[in-house]
Amino acid sequence: MNCAVCTLFEGDYHLGTAVLVKSLCRAGFGGTIYAGFRGPLPPWTESRIKETGKGEWEMYVTRDVRLVFLTVNTSAHFTNYKPDFLLQIEARGGSESAIYCDPDIVLNGSWRYVEEWLSCGVALCEDINSPLHRNNPRRVGWRRFFEPLGHHLEYRGAEYANGGFIGLTWQHRELLVTWKNFLDQITKSLGGADIVGIGGGRRLEGHYGFADCFHQPDQDALNAALEAHPEIPASILGPLAMGFEGGTPLLPHALGGAKPWRRSYLRDALGGRPPQAVDKIFWEKVDGPLWPFSRRALALKRIQLRLAAGSGRVMRRN
Repeated sequence: MNCAVCTLFEGDYHLGTAVLVKSLCRAGFGGTIYAGFRGPLPPWTESRIKETGKGEWEMYVTRDVRLVFLTVNTSAHFTNYKPDFLLQIEARGGSESAIYCDPDIVLNGSWRYVEEWLSCGVALCEDINSPLHRNNPRRVGWRRFFEPLGHHLEYRGAEYANGGFIGLTWQHRELLVTWKNFLDQITKSLGGADIVGIGGGRRLEGHYGFADCFHQPDQDALNAALEAHPEIPASILGPLAMGFEGGTPLLPHALGGAKPWRRSYLRDALGGRPPQAVDKIFWEKVDGPLWPFSRRALALKRIQLRLAAGSGRVMRRN
Protein backbone atom coordinates (compact mmCIF):
# COMPACT_ATOMS: atom_id res chain seq x y z
CA MET A 1 0.00 0.00 0.00
CA ASN A 2 1.38 3.40 -1.01
CA CYS A 3 1.02 5.44 2.17
CA ALA A 4 1.94 9.08 2.73
CA VAL A 5 3.05 10.10 6.23
CA CYS A 6 2.35 13.64 7.44
CA THR A 7 3.27 15.85 10.38
CA LEU A 8 3.14 19.54 11.31
CA PHE A 9 5.80 21.42 13.26
CA GLU A 10 7.14 24.80 14.27
CA GLY A 11 9.79 26.00 16.71
CA ASP A 12 11.82 23.30 18.44
CA TYR A 13 9.35 20.63 17.33
CA HIS A 14 11.68 20.17 14.36
CA LEU A 15 13.71 18.00 16.76
CA GLY A 16 10.76 15.71 17.35
CA THR A 17 10.07 15.66 13.61
CA ALA A 18 13.59 14.42 12.90
CA VAL A 19 13.27 11.58 15.41
CA LEU A 20 9.81 10.65 14.10
CA VAL A 21 11.29 10.40 10.60
CA LYS A 22 14.18 8.28 11.84
CA SER A 23 11.83 5.95 13.71
CA LEU A 24 9.88 5.44 10.47
CA CYS A 25 13.07 4.62 8.59
CA ARG A 26 14.10 2.11 11.25
CA ALA A 27 10.62 0.55 11.15
CA GLY A 28 10.91 -0.21 7.43
CA PHE A 29 8.85 2.63 5.95
CA GLY A 30 9.46 3.51 2.32
CA GLY A 31 7.81 6.44 0.58
CA THR A 32 7.17 10.13 1.15
CA ILE A 33 6.88 11.99 4.45
CA TYR A 34 5.27 15.44 4.28
CA ALA A 35 6.23 17.93 6.98
CA GLY A 36 4.19 21.14 7.08
CA PHE A 37 5.96 23.92 8.95
CA ARG A 38 6.06 27.58 9.97
CA GLY A 39 9.29 29.49 10.47
CA PRO A 40 12.77 28.54 9.20
CA LEU A 41 13.75 25.18 7.81
CA PRO A 42 15.44 22.95 10.40
CA PRO A 43 19.24 23.42 10.63
CA TRP A 44 19.81 19.68 10.17
CA THR A 45 18.54 19.91 6.57
CA GLU A 46 21.03 22.49 5.30
CA SER A 47 23.51 20.30 3.43
CA ARG A 48 20.97 17.94 1.84
CA ILE A 49 17.87 19.89 0.90
CA LYS A 50 16.81 21.40 -2.41
CA GLU A 51 13.96 23.73 -3.33
CA THR A 52 11.41 22.12 -5.64
CA GLY A 53 8.77 24.83 -5.82
CA LYS A 54 7.38 27.89 -4.11
CA GLY A 55 7.29 27.10 -0.42
CA GLU A 56 8.38 23.50 -1.02
CA TRP A 57 11.66 21.67 -0.44
CA GLU A 58 12.71 18.03 -0.45
CA MET A 59 15.53 15.80 0.70
CA TYR A 60 16.18 12.08 0.61
CA VAL A 61 16.66 10.71 4.11
CA THR A 62 17.52 7.30 2.67
CA ARG A 63 17.31 5.90 -0.84
CA ASP A 64 13.70 4.88 -0.12
CA VAL A 65 12.46 7.74 2.06
CA ARG A 66 11.78 11.22 0.70
CA LEU A 67 11.08 14.06 3.14
CA VAL A 68 9.10 16.99 1.71
CA PHE A 69 8.80 20.28 3.60
CA LEU A 70 5.74 22.40 2.85
CA THR A 71 5.29 25.96 4.08
CA VAL A 72 1.94 26.32 5.83
CA ASN A 73 0.26 29.72 5.80
CA THR A 74 -2.44 29.71 8.45
CA SER A 75 -3.20 31.56 11.66
CA ALA A 76 -4.66 28.36 13.13
CA HIS A 77 -2.88 26.46 15.84
CA PHE A 78 -1.39 23.43 14.10
CA THR A 79 -3.39 21.05 16.29
CA ASN A 80 -6.50 22.56 14.65
CA TYR A 81 -5.08 22.22 11.14
CA LYS A 82 -4.61 18.46 10.85
CA PRO A 83 -7.63 17.54 8.66
CA ASP A 84 -6.88 20.47 6.34
CA PHE A 85 -3.31 19.23 5.88
CA LEU A 86 -4.36 15.63 5.29
CA LEU A 87 -6.83 16.73 2.62
CA GLN A 88 -4.09 18.75 0.94
CA ILE A 89 -1.89 15.65 0.85
CA GLU A 90 -4.72 13.64 -0.68
CA ALA A 91 -5.15 16.31 -3.39
CA ARG A 92 -1.48 15.92 -4.37
CA GLY A 93 -2.20 12.35 -5.48
CA GLY A 94 0.21 9.45 -5.62
CA SER A 95 -0.94 7.69 -2.44
CA GLU A 96 -3.67 5.24 -1.46
CA SER A 97 -3.65 6.10 2.24
CA ALA A 98 -2.09 8.43 4.78
CA ILE A 99 -1.19 8.66 8.42
CA TYR A 100 -0.79 11.81 10.44
CA CYS A 101 1.57 11.81 13.46
CA ASP A 102 2.21 14.66 15.87
CA PRO A 103 5.96 15.48 16.01
CA ASP A 104 6.15 14.35 19.66
CA ILE A 105 5.33 10.75 18.66
CA VAL A 106 7.70 8.05 17.43
CA LEU A 107 6.96 4.70 15.84
CA ASN A 108 8.14 1.89 18.10
CA GLY A 109 7.08 -1.04 15.95
CA SER A 110 7.21 -2.31 12.40
CA TRP A 111 5.83 -0.46 9.41
CA ARG A 112 4.32 -3.75 8.24
CA TYR A 113 2.09 -3.72 11.33
CA VAL A 114 0.91 -0.17 10.55
CA GLU A 115 0.02 -1.14 6.97
CA GLU A 116 -1.94 -4.16 8.18
CA TRP A 117 -3.64 -2.01 10.82
CA LEU A 118 -4.86 0.38 8.10
CA SER A 119 -6.70 -2.51 6.44
CA CYS A 120 -8.83 -2.88 9.61
CA GLY A 121 -10.44 0.57 9.44
CA VAL A 122 -9.48 4.11 10.44
CA ALA A 123 -6.46 3.63 12.71
CA LEU A 124 -6.64 5.50 16.01
CA CYS A 125 -5.36 5.28 19.59
CA GLU A 126 -7.24 5.88 22.82
CA ASP A 127 -6.45 9.10 24.66
CA ILE A 128 -5.28 9.30 28.25
CA ASN A 129 -8.77 10.68 29.10
CA SER A 130 -10.57 7.68 27.58
CA PRO A 131 -13.16 6.23 28.12
CA LEU A 132 -16.12 8.60 27.77
CA HIS A 133 -19.39 6.71 28.11
CA ARG A 134 -22.64 7.39 26.26
CA ASN A 135 -23.97 10.13 28.54
CA ASN A 136 -20.65 11.60 29.59
CA PRO A 137 -21.25 15.40 29.61
CA ARG A 138 -18.64 15.81 26.90
CA ARG A 139 -20.51 13.53 24.49
CA VAL A 140 -23.83 15.14 25.43
CA GLY A 141 -22.28 18.53 24.65
CA TRP A 142 -21.25 17.37 21.18
CA ARG A 143 -24.79 16.19 20.45
CA ARG A 144 -26.34 19.40 21.73
CA PHE A 145 -23.99 21.46 19.54
CA PHE A 146 -24.00 19.51 16.28
CA GLU A 147 -27.50 18.04 16.03
CA PRO A 148 -29.23 21.45 15.69
CA LEU A 149 -26.81 22.04 12.80
CA GLY A 150 -28.16 18.93 11.04
CA HIS A 151 -25.58 16.35 12.12
CA HIS A 152 -26.85 13.20 13.84
CA LEU A 153 -24.28 11.65 16.19
CA GLU A 154 -24.55 7.94 16.93
CA TYR A 155 -22.77 6.51 19.96
CA ARG A 156 -20.22 3.88 18.85
CA GLY A 157 -18.52 3.00 22.12
CA ALA A 158 -16.75 4.58 25.06
CA GLU A 159 -13.33 4.92 23.40
CA TYR A 160 -12.12 8.52 23.12
CA ALA A 161 -9.42 8.80 20.46
CA ASN A 162 -6.28 10.90 20.74
CA GLY A 163 -5.92 13.48 17.97
CA GLY A 164 -2.16 13.02 17.64
CA PHE A 165 -2.38 10.03 15.30
CA ILE A 166 -4.78 8.96 12.60
CA GLY A 167 -4.35 6.61 9.66
CA LEU A 168 -6.82 5.91 6.89
CA THR A 169 -7.25 4.88 3.29
CA TRP A 170 -8.67 7.58 1.02
CA GLN A 171 -11.91 5.62 0.64
CA HIS A 172 -12.69 7.00 4.11
CA ARG A 173 -11.76 10.60 3.26
CA GLU A 174 -15.30 11.72 4.14
CA LEU A 175 -14.31 11.41 7.78
CA LEU A 176 -11.62 14.05 7.18
CA VAL A 177 -14.13 16.35 5.48
CA THR A 178 -16.48 16.09 8.47
CA TRP A 179 -13.59 16.46 10.94
CA LYS A 180 -12.54 19.68 9.20
CA ASN A 181 -16.15 20.92 9.05
CA PHE A 182 -16.76 20.17 12.73
CA LEU A 183 -13.45 21.75 13.75
CA ASP A 184 -14.27 24.90 11.75
CA GLN A 185 -17.65 25.16 13.50
CA ILE A 186 -16.14 24.57 16.95
CA THR A 187 -13.33 27.11 16.58
CA LYS A 188 -15.75 29.66 15.16
CA SER A 189 -17.96 29.25 18.21
CA LEU A 190 -14.96 29.53 20.55
CA GLY A 191 -13.60 32.63 18.83
CA GLY A 192 -10.75 31.49 16.60
CA ALA A 193 -8.75 28.57 15.22
CA ASP A 194 -5.80 29.57 17.40
CA ILE A 195 -7.77 28.64 20.53
CA VAL A 196 -6.79 25.33 22.11
CA GLY A 197 -6.96 23.76 25.54
CA ILE A 198 -3.24 22.96 25.57
CA GLY A 199 -0.05 24.99 25.88
CA GLY A 200 1.24 26.94 22.90
CA GLY A 201 -2.07 28.40 21.81
CA ARG A 202 -4.56 31.00 22.90
CA ARG A 203 -6.68 29.86 25.83
CA LEU A 204 -10.13 30.96 26.90
CA GLU A 205 -10.80 32.52 30.27
CA GLY A 206 -14.28 31.05 30.25
CA HIS A 207 -15.71 27.69 29.31
CA TYR A 208 -15.18 25.63 26.15
CA GLY A 209 -18.81 24.92 25.37
CA PHE A 210 -21.29 22.91 27.41
CA ALA A 211 -19.39 21.08 30.19
CA ASP A 212 -16.14 22.11 28.44
CA CYS A 213 -16.99 19.61 25.71
CA PHE A 214 -14.57 21.35 23.29
CA HIS A 215 -11.62 21.76 25.65
CA GLN A 216 -9.46 19.96 23.07
CA PRO A 217 -11.08 21.12 19.84
CA ASP A 218 -9.17 18.84 17.44
CA GLN A 219 -9.83 15.68 19.45
CA ASP A 220 -13.41 16.54 20.27
CA ALA A 221 -14.15 17.32 16.61
CA LEU A 222 -12.51 14.04 15.55
CA ASN A 223 -14.48 11.95 18.02
CA ALA A 224 -17.72 13.70 17.15
CA ALA A 225 -16.97 13.09 13.44
CA LEU A 226 -16.59 9.37 14.18
CA GLU A 227 -20.09 9.41 15.69
CA ALA A 228 -21.38 11.22 12.60
CA HIS A 229 -20.04 8.36 10.42
CA PRO A 230 -21.04 5.06 12.04
CA GLU A 231 -20.68 3.43 8.59
CA ILE A 232 -16.90 4.06 8.57
CA PRO A 233 -15.04 1.31 10.45
CA ALA A 234 -12.63 2.41 13.16
CA SER A 235 -9.78 0.32 14.57
CA ILE A 236 -8.90 1.88 17.93
CA LEU A 237 -5.94 0.61 19.95
CA GLY A 238 -6.10 0.95 23.74
CA PRO A 239 -4.20 3.33 26.05
CA LEU A 240 -1.08 1.15 25.90
CA ALA A 241 -0.50 2.15 22.26
CA MET A 242 0.62 5.67 23.18
CA GLY A 243 2.22 4.71 26.48
CA PHE A 244 -0.66 5.76 28.72
CA GLU A 245 -0.50 2.48 30.64
CA GLY A 246 2.21 -0.06 31.37
CA GLY A 247 3.72 -2.16 28.62
CA THR A 248 5.53 -1.56 25.35
CA PRO A 249 3.85 1.24 23.38
CA LEU A 250 3.57 1.23 19.59
CA LEU A 251 3.36 5.03 19.25
CA PRO A 252 4.77 6.57 22.44
CA HIS A 253 3.39 10.09 22.75
CA ALA A 254 5.10 12.75 24.88
CA LEU A 255 2.16 14.72 26.26
CA GLY A 256 2.44 18.15 27.84
CA GLY A 257 5.23 20.69 27.55
CA ALA A 258 8.06 18.49 28.90
CA LYS A 259 9.14 16.99 25.57
CA PRO A 260 12.09 14.58 25.61
CA TRP A 261 14.38 17.09 23.91
CA ARG A 262 13.50 19.74 26.53
CA ARG A 263 13.69 17.69 29.71
CA SER A 264 16.44 18.00 32.28
CA TYR A 265 16.28 14.40 33.44
CA LEU A 266 18.42 14.63 36.56
CA ARG A 267 16.58 17.68 37.85
CA ASP A 268 13.22 16.08 37.09
CA ALA A 269 14.23 12.83 38.81
CA LEU A 270 15.28 14.70 41.95
CA GLY A 271 11.88 16.39 41.84
CA GLY A 272 10.15 13.01 41.79
CA ARG A 273 9.56 12.74 38.03
CA PRO A 274 11.77 9.96 36.65
CA PRO A 275 12.06 9.23 32.92
CA GLN A 276 9.09 7.49 31.32
CA ALA A 277 8.96 4.88 28.57
CA VAL A 278 8.39 7.60 25.97
CA ASP A 279 11.66 9.30 27.00
CA LYS A 280 13.70 6.12 26.79
CA ILE A 281 12.26 5.12 23.43
CA PHE A 282 12.74 8.62 21.99
CA TRP A 283 16.48 8.59 22.69
CA GLU A 284 16.79 5.03 21.38
CA LYS A 285 15.43 6.23 18.01
CA VAL A 286 17.82 9.18 17.61
CA ASP A 287 20.58 7.25 15.81
CA GLY A 288 20.14 7.12 12.08
CA PRO A 289 20.32 9.03 8.83
CA LEU A 290 19.51 12.46 10.36
CA TRP A 291 21.45 14.19 13.11
CA PRO A 292 19.37 16.90 14.81
CA PHE A 293 21.58 16.68 17.92
CA SER A 294 25.37 16.89 18.09
CA ARG A 295 27.07 13.66 19.10
CA ARG A 296 28.26 15.33 22.30
CA ALA A 297 24.78 16.58 23.22
CA LEU A 298 23.33 13.16 22.48
CA ALA A 299 25.92 11.39 24.64
CA LEU A 300 25.28 13.77 27.55
CA LYS A 301 21.51 13.34 27.28
CA ARG A 302 21.83 9.56 27.34
CA ILE A 303 24.11 9.67 30.38
CA GLN A 304 21.62 11.93 32.17
CA LEU A 305 18.80 9.58 31.23
CA ARG A 306 20.60 6.53 32.68
CA LEU A 307 21.49 8.36 35.90
CA ALA A 308 17.97 9.73 36.27
CA ALA A 309 16.43 6.29 35.71
CA GLY A 310 18.74 4.84 38.39
CA SER A 311 18.00 7.58 40.91
CA GLY A 312 14.28 7.20 40.22
CA ARG A 313 14.43 3.50 41.11
CA VAL A 314 16.31 4.27 44.36
CA MET A 315 13.81 6.96 45.35
CA ARG A 316 10.87 4.65 44.67
CA ARG A 317 12.40 1.91 46.86
CA ASN A 318 12.87 4.39 49.66
